[in-house]
Formats: sequence, C-alpha cells, structure tokens
Amino acid sequence: MYVPKRCAFCGKEVRLGSGILFVKNDGSTRSYCSSKCKVNDIKLGRDSRKLKWARRQKGQ
Repeated sequence: MYVPKRCAFCGKEVRLGSGILFVKNDGSTRSYCSSKCKVNDIKLGRDSRKLKWARRQKGQ
C-alpha cells in the first residue's frame, strides 16, 4: 500500500512517481517535491522555516 510522503524541505505532499528521492551515504532517505527544494536544502543549506515560499513556517 502506498503511504504518501512529505517533502523534507517545504512539507508539501509528494505524489507517487513524482519528486526526487535523495539517499544519503548512511542509507537514510529524504523526499523532495522539486529540485528547488533539494538545492535549497542540500547545496545551499537553507532553513525552510526562514523562507516565506516554503509551507513549513516557524511553529509547525
């Protein structure tokens, strides 16, 4: 059975067959809804709570 996943950066729901699944060297996985979220999280190291466009705001 399919369990819906949430984007690790913005919190948006990632549908089956879409989005990006990033696997770390230790085997843990992170789901992203778009390359924008992946780049902001991994490459740029930004905090999603400080960005207005990300749904995940302070206190959530």
